[in-house]
Amino acid sequence: MPWTGRDGRFSLLRFAVLLLAIAPACWMALKWNMGWLSPKPVTDILRESGDWAMRFIVVVLAITPLRYAARWNKVIAIRRLLGVAAAFYMLLHLSFYFIDQNFIWWRIALEIVIRLYLTIGFVALLIFLALAATSNDAMVKKLGAARWNRLHTLVYLAAFLAIVHYFMQVRLKAYEPSLIAGLLVMLAAYRLLRKYRGEISLTAAVFIAMLGGLSTALIEAGYYRYSMNAPFMRVFESNLDFSALEYSWEIRPAWYVLAAGLLFTGIIAGRSVAGWLTARSSSAPAFRTKTETAPHR
Repeated sequence: MPWTGRDGRFSLLRFAVLLLAIAPACWMALKWNMGWLSPKPVTDILRESGDWAMRFIVVVLAITPLRYAARWNKVIAIRRLLGVAAAFYMLLHLSFYFIDQNFIWWRIALEIVIRLYLTIGFVALLIFLALAATSNDAMVKKLGAARWNRLHTLVYLAAFLAIVHYFMQVRLKAYEPSLIAGLLVMLAAYRLLRKYRGEISLTAAVFIAMLGGLSTALIEAGYYRYSMNAPFMRVFESNLDFSALEYSWEIRPAWYVLAAGLLFTGIIAGRSVAGWLTARSSSAPAFRTKTETAPHR
């Protein structure tokens, strides 16, 4: 069951994650029933379910770096559950697109073929569904660990396609897509560095955090330059300008990505300090009383 571990016992961690995974769907259902949505509720749920799908994708990809940074192997037990949640919200997103199109299947199929952003999003969905369908022990055994791992590296391709689809959907405000894109760049950097260099050092973690923040600013500036012909450097420099907070309390997404990277760095630093203290305490000579050190007679 989703709330039990491999030993069949109740897992508080899995149960808490399950509640968090279904909470957005429950909130959307509540807003629908209470009439708290706009005059176009289908469009609202269509957009909101897509937002939550992207958020869960980021959380799924953050599990493995967190596992190695904190030496917390138990966290891997919730990765499949979160992956299934991401696939669920992608399916919910697609379902409300069908509703928005009044289930006119020929038109839906034609739109997916001729509209590039829909084609990209549909391919990302198919990859995630394949990953969700193989996220069980039976498929790991059938495919073999090596083939299963190679298959599931496609999650980064699916994430890339999903974020491109996300950017192509927004119009005037690319705040959250830029934030998520920066986080994905940072998480991909963690994965590549660990694959080719092994253990991630404290210095490397700081560098990746700075890379994530810089990438986010560049992505946001590039988007506005491409979509609205806005001055690239002006948008880029606005990410470093805190004077705008006098008029708006909206902190630019680059700083949130940097903060997330520094949080990850702090986890590595805390683990290193804890390991050093443990090693020092274990190597310290034990205190002995005078009678304990006296020779036997």
